[in-house]
Amino acid sequence: MLILRATKKLRDRIGTPDLRAGEQSTTALGEWYATRFAWRPDVLLLVNEPTLLPVLLPLAPAATAVSRAADRIAATMTTYGADYAMIAAEVEQMRTRRIAPTANRSVVGIMTEFTFLADRSRERELDDLETWLAATPCSPLYRTHTTPKNAFRHSLAR
Repeated sequence: MLILRATKKLRDRIGTPDLRAGEQSTTALGEWYATRFAWRPDVLLLVNEPTLLPVLLPLAPAATAVSRAADRIAATMTTYGADYAMIAAEVEQMRTRRIAPTANRSVVGIMTEFTFLADRSRERELDDLETWLAATPCSPLYRTHTTPKNAFRHSLAR
C-alpha cells in the first residue's frame, strides 16, 4: 500500500485523508510526502521519506494524480538503477493507495527547500529539475549519503 502524506493545500485538490488506524505502507520505499507547486500548470512534488528522493509530475488532472504517481515513481526508480523485479513489486504494492496528513516535520522542511530551489529554476524541464533536486545535498542525509539519489542507490543495495 502506498501512503501519500500530503500537505493541506494538496489535499484540498486530491481528496481527504483516508488512512485508517493501524495501516502502514507495504512498499519497499516506505511512505511518500507530497505537495504542489502553485505554478501554471501546477506540479506535484513527491518526496520519499527515508531517502528524500524527489519525484515531479504535472498535477492536472488532480483526480488522477495519485494513481499517476506510481508510474512516475517507477520511472524515477529506473533512472537511479532499480532492477525490474523491484520496480514491478513496488508498482504492485502501490495499487492500493491512502492519503494522510503529513507527520514528519523534517520531510516537510525538505519539501519547502525543494520548493524554494525549484521556484528559482522553473525554466528547466520537469525531468531535468527532478534530477537536479535529487543531487541536492540535504541536511538529514549529511551523516550518511548527502544527496537523495545517493540515499536511494544505497537503499537498493540492501
